[in-house]
Amino acid sequence: MVDLLRERPLRAGELAAAMGLSAPAMSRHLRALRANGLVEESHPEFDARVRVYRLRPEPMAHLKAWLEETERLWTRQLAAFKAHVERPTEGS
Repeated sequence: MVDLLRERPLRAGELAAAMGLSAPAMSRHLRALRANGLVEESHPEFDARVRVYRLRPEPMAHLKAWLEETERLWTRQLAAFKAHVERPTEGS
């Protein structure tokens, strides 16, 4: 769903069809994403019954920053482990 919304905003029905989900199941997913601030909904002026969903960029930017920091941490840890393993032992 995130990949689909990354491309462009979509109506709930379009998302449900693309994901192979029923409308009620898609509604539950979208409700959870909205509650957690990951997506936002809007209504086109021509029909207030239609709901269009789009990703909110802020949470994704925070996730990306966290992933980059985690990757840097693991890179440092693995480099230190490699250096430790490759260090010559005494008496060798």
